[in-house]
Amino acid sequence: MQSLILKSGRERSLINRHPWVFSGAVKNMPEAENGEIIKVFSNHNELLGYGFFSPHSQITCRVFEFTSVHITIDENFWKDKIKRAFELRKLIIDSSQTNIYRLLHAEGDFLPGVIIDVYSTVAVVQILIRGTENIKEFIFDALREIGIKFIYVKTKSNTQRLEEVTTPSSWVGEPHVMPIEAKENGIKFLVDVEKGQKTGFFIDQRENRKILGAFSRGKKILNTFSYSGGFSLYALANGAELVHSVDSSKYAIEMCDKNVEDNFINSNHQSFVEDVFEYLQKTEVDYDIMVLDPPAFAKSSKAVANAARGYKNLNLIALKKIKPGGLIFTFSCSQHIDRDLFRKIVFGAAADAKRNVRILRQFTQPDDHPINIFHPEGEYLKGLLLYIE
Repeated sequence: MQSLILKSGRERSLINRHPWVFSGAVKNMPEAENGEIIKVFSNHNELLGYGFFSPHSQITCRVFEFTSVHITIDENFWKDKIKRAFELRKLIIDSSQTNIYRLLHAEGDFLPGVIIDVYSTVAVVQILIRGTENIKEFIFDALREIGIKFIYVKTKSNTQRLEEVTTPSSWVGEPHVMPIEAKENGIKFLVDVEKGQKTGFFIDQRENRKILGAFSRGKKILNTFSYSGGFSLYALANGAELVHSVDSSKYAIEMCDKNVEDNFINSNHQSFVEDVFEYLQKTEVDYDIMVLDPPAFAKSSKAVANAARGYKNLNLIALKKIKPGGLIFTFSCSQHIDRDLFRKIVFGAAADAKRNVRILRQFTQPDDHPINIFHPEGEYLKGLLLYIE
């Protein structure tokens, strides 16, 4: 096993257990292949841990084990990580009401480069780097051992290009017929892991959808960027007077309509295949509650300025339109827009709208998306519940 040696004075982040080694911190680059497991040493030849090598990335190494002693990394090592993650989910997920959850959250579960989401008996595995591609068979075996019947690998095209991951999006063994029927807090959802966004559903909004439900009785609610209707179904299940779902994707709205039909015999729900900004500008409905849950506007640090303008414009339109005494659930899932910046963006929109705005709650991701305390970058979802006079 080859070794990577850090420059003098660059050990502090590793000693503090941050799992990323950036190329500028490396003194001696190992002659290892992309994805190979390497040892990480300080400039004083002290072993700091083991990680996946990625020579063509700015993040040269992703550390998966911090240790000062030499260890054996075999099949059981990887299976144990998956099983520990599963034990945590059994503590925090009520399986009688919910079988949609994140089983493994990359650095949040001390296994960088892989995300695993579960929909009933199906696990969707996102392989993000070559290192986890090299151990995929151990991951699949671990999933089978905890009772997963179907496994689907979902690989992004940019991951294949940038990280040299060669595994295509495909079923491992027997495929499951699409869509999958699963449940979240007792509400039925149809999930298409093959064609759907992310791994098929936005699991990270589960607790925030539940909070929306608590405010929904008798209210007129607009769910923008609605995708397959997550927030809409919670509103309907909790007695909303009217629910409108808006998304630019025809496929997403078709899934949303199917989910509504499967859960409710009669409902005052209407969906619109439209650009959200255009819909907000022209609507004359006096909504009591608006949900603003857009896709990540900032895919990289270079996109932050444009993304900030996008978030501000979206919130400004909503703040001008919402009725007095109304609520806005506003979110950002852009990792490069941190909590403080997002709040400043919304502040700017509120100032321009010239309305009194109060923050009632601050939102984050649920417990099955744990944040490694040494890796704050893992906290990507942030949101605010606003009360507008």
